[in-house]
Amino acid sequence: MKLNADIELFTKPSEVNSIRNRLYNVTISDIAFGGKGIARVDGMAVFVDQAIPGDIADIEVVRKKKNYAEARVVELVHPSSDRIPPHCPYSGVCGGCKWQFVDYNRQIEYKQQHVEGALTHIGLIRETPVHPVIPSELLFGYRNKMEFTCSNSRWLFPDEITLPLSDDGRIALGFHAPGVFHKVIDISSCPLQPDMGNLILNDIRRYIRQSEKPMYCPRTHEGFWRFVMLRHSVAYDHWMVNIVTAAESLRTVQPLADFLQNQYPGIIAVVNNITARKAAISAGEYEICLGGKSIISDCLCGFEFDISANSFFQTNSRGAETLYRTVKAYAGLTGSETVFDLYSGTGTIAICLSKDASRVIGFEIVDAAVDNAEKNCLKNGITNCSFHRGDIKHLLSEITISPDVMILDPPRDGINKNVVQQILKMRPEKIVYVSCNPATLARDLGMMKEAYQVTEIQPVDMFPHTFHIESVASLRRR
Repeated sequence: MKLNADIELFTKPSEVNSIRNRLYNVTISDIAFGGKGIARVDGMAVFVDQAIPGDIADIEVVRKKKNYAEARVVELVHPSSDRIPPHCPYSGVCGGCKWQFVDYNRQIEYKQQHVEGALTHIGLIRETPVHPVIPSELLFGYRNKMEFTCSNSRWLFPDEITLPLSDDGRIALGFHAPGVFHKVIDISSCPLQPDMGNLILNDIRRYIRQSEKPMYCPRTHEGFWRFVMLRHSVAYDHWMVNIVTAAESLRTVQPLADFLQNQYPGIIAVVNNITARKAAISAGEYEICLGGKSIISDCLCGFEFDISANSFFQTNSRGAETLYRTVKAYAGLTGSETVFDLYSGTGTIAICLSKDASRVIGFEIVDAAVDNAEKNCLKNGITNCSFHRGDIKHLLSEITISPDVMILDPPRDGINKNVVQQILKMRPEKIVYVSCNPATLARDLGMMKEAYQVTEIQPVDMFPHTFHIESVASLRRR
């Protein structure tokens, strides 16, 4: 059906071979996990970036696959009633929070749908209730950790492309432009971090631009300044600044550390991580403390945790407390249980459950994380937690005791099939599964559903304006 000289609706799936770089007028009818809108035309699904149900848009197909296509919005003809003005000037350009233009109540409805859909279609589990999402206490300023990339190749807005730029105008401190590994958007402020973080960020940018050292180039792997990481303690309103450089130069970085601590009394830790590795990872090969401490401390569920520059800590402190309270409720501990905490990380869940269990045994493959967990136990006077180091699929086969309750908090990829089989052999009475990925959660629950009933799932939103969602699943042995 012709709409005008440039805009068509494709009417047969066979026409997919010729749809690239042409415009089509579509109505967005659904939303996919990953945040893209879905337009369906004669059975062909088209995933549209920056679109939501209710939008009517002219789109351009930018990539085609055998059974679906991907597209971008060229013109929003009629916006969905769920659209709102985005809070951030970089919305739609920065890949950090894709849903700032979506009403928050609708965001959490979409997230609940994603969990329900994964459970039904991947796990083939239909009888389990998925509760409404517990919303984030804060919609902005909720992140306690932000990582910014230094680059000598700034991403340009359309009105800048034809303008002459000085060398200073080509450098950037901010976030990667989506789909372009070497281009970085120069970010003057990010509303996901507290306001103080934006002031610190801009002072660091000014210093870097005035220094004699160049920004890092991801193509040639030359340059000095690589990353800036800011951590914030919600409990104490303290800050850590981590300057990541490609080489050691105290003459360059020490004046910056001194300035920041004089300017901001809340900065109690300034460190310099040094790495010559080509990988775009902010963790250093070694670290130098430039001022104050090399850690900051924050609190969860009444316990205090020390956080180093490279250690893991939930990025939404208030959301983490909600998440752990849900874990604790589903575990239903009486004080007599042996609890296994698989993928225990820095011990946050183990420590938060310690007062309600007889003992908690953690299993973790990352040595540094176990070191942090043991230190955090000492710091909080916890004596009934212990931790095993190594690959869980090997560790479990060596354990001769069985837990009453098992906590699972795996990475996004979920649980290895071999580990699932070992869990089923141990036959704990209760399992509490914490997941940041509805798809792998549903897959793993599907492998356990014959032996365990999934009684309920509680999603917890820790990442407003993104499609990401944490979920806690309660399992009882059949």
